[in-house]
Amino acid sequence: DCQDYVQRCKECQQFGNAHQQPPEVLHKMMSPWPFAQWGMDILGPFPPAKGQVKFLLVAIDYFTKWIEACPLAKITTENVQKFTWKSIICRFGIPHSLVTDNGRQFITQSFENFLRELGIKHLPTLVEHPQTNGQAEAANKVILRELKGQWVDELPNIL
Repeated sequence: DCQDYVQRCKECQQFGNAHQQPPEVLHKMMSPWPFAQWGMDILGPFPPAKGQVKFLLVAIDYFTKWIEACPLAKITTENVQKFTWKSIICRFGIPHSLVTDNGRQFITQSFENFLRELGIKHLPTLVEHPQTNGQAEAANKVILRELKGQWVDELPNIL
């Protein structure tokens, strides 16, 4: 009864989602030059692979859309710092800023100090607004679409 009424009610259909938070004004997150701003996120857990790796740390450059990724057995601040150093800083230089979610590995004092000492501005997203790191989320979708059973072995072919 009620469901039929609501489905036929023009006002109910037009304003039915009014209880949701209205969309905010979009803010562009532009990178002024290649490799100046990176987004970082973690995918997984996946089925354990060789070396017991089951997570994937993904970083994307906001300007070029270049993706770097590394399989991990454990999500730790130390692993994130090593990846940031080896896969981003040593290859592309020190970025101006890094966008992450509020995962424990990204918000520790150790990671904050690591970034601060290098002069990297940390831009953590709001918990309720993961779209802020949309570049990393988009990279994740591409990677997930291409990964199959042997995900660690297939990773280099995807990137």
